[in-house]
Amino acid sequence: MDALLDWWADMGVEADPAVIRAARKAVAAPRRPSETRKPEAPPARSRKPRTPEDWAEEAWRAAAAAGDIPALKAAIEAFDGSPLKAGAENTVVFDGVPGAPVMVIGEGPGAEEDRQGLPFVGKAGQLLDRMLAAIRLSRAENTLITNVNYWRPPKNRNPDPDELIVCRPFVDRLIELSAPKLIIAAGGVPTTSLLATKTGIMRLRGKPKEYQTPGGWSGPLVPIFHPAFLLRRPQEKARAWVDLQMIERMLREAGVELG
Repeated sequence: MDALLDWWADMGVEADPAVIRAARKAVAAPRRPSETRKPEAPPARSRKPRTPEDWAEEAWRAAAAAGDIPALKAAIEAFDGSPLKAGAENTVVFDGVPGAPVMVIGEGPGAEEDRQGLPFVGKAGQLLDRMLAAIRLSRAENTLITNVNYWRPPKNRNPDPDELIVCRPFVDRLIELSAPKLIIAAGGVPTTSLLATKTGIMRLRGKPKEYQTPGGWSGPLVPIFHPAFLLRRPQEKARAWVDLQMIERMLREAGVELG
């Protein structure tokens, strides 16, 4: 304030005493909070949504880090990359004997599987158990049962491609850790997903295919009708029986002792 008065004096300007008093009062008065300028916050960074491919990459890392089947199961249960998980009651990973010579892979849990946290336990699962028993296979003795998707889709719809993409690393790692002699793909969804084909199950069933995982496991994969399909179309059970007999023959030729 004094510097301003000196400058006015040098310029020959005579300041009004009332103006000087008002100016001194304004300088001395504390600034109101509203007059205090707050530092500007840095602009918020927009976070890019993660894509199914991003989640699949995270799944690959988690699966590769799992050194045994219990560790893999824990990794799957901790994984949050599937949009289906939020609406599911349980994460349904597998049932049966880890390291068994036969692995059955279905499409995903239904209502009863979601409630119990186990695959193939509803009516279709009961039929699957009877089908396996016909060639002396059992989830209690020599079979591991799993799915290509671990969480129930709404209204039991088929899992969509993005939902299968994020689960695939875990599916392949389970195959590698269990190292079965033969895989049974139960139904069109696991068959077309694993074999990356658009050919339908009616043409693929009963035709063994060689399957190989990124980690180096390779072996036969045999597509069969899904048990739920056979419940709706019992006339197809004759063809399903032919497929089962072929599987039994393949296992014997591979030196697998059946119960």
